[in-house]
Amino acid sequence: MKRVSVVTINFNQDKITEELLVSIAQTNTYDNLEVIVVDNGSTVNPIPLWTDKYPDVKFIRSENNLGFSGGNNIGIAQATGDYYFLVNNDTEFSPGLVQKLVDILDTHPQVGIISPKLVYDFNRSIIQYVGFTQIDYYTCRNQAVGKNEKDTGQYDNLLGQTGYCHGGAMMVKKETCEKAGLMADNFFIYYEEVDWGERINKAGYQAWVRGDAVIYHKESMTVGKNSPFKEYFMNRNRILFIRHNAPAFKAFVFYIYFMLMVVPRNVIKYIKEKRYNFISVLFRAIWWNITHRKTSTKLGYTINKVS
Repeated sequence: MKRVSVVTINFNQDKITEELLVSIAQTNTYDNLEVIVVDNGSTVNPIPLWTDKYPDVKFIRSENNLGFSGGNNIGIAQATGDYYFLVNNDTEFSPGLVQKLVDILDTHPQVGIISPKLVYDFNRSIIQYVGFTQIDYYTCRNQAVGKNEKDTGQYDNLLGQTGYCHGGAMMVKKETCEKAGLMADNFFIYYEEVDWGERINKAGYQAWVRGDAVIYHKESMTVGKNSPFKEYFMNRNRILFIRHNAPAFKAFVFYIYFMLMVVPRNVIKYIKEKRYNFISVLFRAIWWNITHRKTSTKLGYTINKVS
């Protein structure tokens, strides 16, 4: 039986993380499982209290917030599993989840990474994800399959290749990480899983999704919706993804599209919504890409609290 390491990240969301740990304990029937929680520089270190409360969980403390990519990479470095199951702390497991994903990785050597179906926790009849289309390099856009559809079982038999796995829940083989590398730390958050997916594809592996494996997602518990933090990294990393992955001509077309279409549209939207501070956030995201190498680890944003 392959060993599975569940890795999740906590950042000032102790209650949410504990709800995940409880859901794993209550639903998991997979025997060879370790659970790793990386505390990503929370204001108050919760690990001393958690160590006694959850003796079977491995806790790792980072004094600095390293983001989704950096935090997961720390967890993977100390994981002992053959498979790494990276899950957001704002998720809850369903019965049989781990076994269903393991079954595919065990029997399909071409599959390097797999995601379950994600449904929204606030309404467990609404789907968030059952796959992604490939990103169009000209626009850096793609689609989430099934998003906001009512779940009537229409994807229960879905099993196969998808464009990318979902960062909220993805199980990856250790050998995949050894060949493709880990997530690029300089994304920090957003686009890191699709950038990773590009490298996994190029390493010769496929990304799959299984529709009858389910995880419940309390989306945006950590960064909030429409925050300056999110707006900065969504725009910065959209450009950075293209710099990492797109051929020169497609990248050139994207830059024109972004400056002539995306920027004016976003600025108009910010004004209509009276989010005037977002205008400077957008231009900071662009300026970072002009002034920094694509491998730069400087974030261009002060990471102290989520705003």
